[in-house]
Amino acid sequence: MTGERLTFSKGERLCSTKLISEIFESGNVFYTRYFKVIWIKNPLKLPYSAQLAFSVPKKIFRLAVTRNLIKRRFREAYRRKKQILYEFLKPGETGLAFIVIYRQSTVPEYQAMEKSVTELIEILCDNVKQKSRKC
Repeated sequence: MTGERLTFSKGERLCSTKLISEIFESGNVFYTRYFKVIWIKNPLKLPYSAQLAFSVPKKIFRLAVTRNLIKRRFREAYRRKKQILYEFLKPGETGLAFIVIYRQSTVPEYQAMEKSVTELIEILCDNVKQKSRKC
């Protein structure tokens, strides 16, 4: 370890309703085994390169306890693996804003969630790279 604390701070959470609606209207979409990811390049200068929101559908998981468990597992896995994304994005350049929607009907084990989050980040980096080439 480099000694740097791995945190998931308030600035990394996507809270802007204006930006969230813009993501749903004109964002790019891809799917993984566990997630649907909608992302957009964020033109605003923010202290963090990436902002994210995570959602678990109430239609699939009626109990809030279950939804919260899945969200906690995702946040923990993301917190530990986000360095891959931050190294790709490089500070100072335009960042990313993305929404992750859980799409399975079962509660995943933490190890499976962590593996899936790593896969999600790698696919997201590849998609951003491809979009950057087209522009």
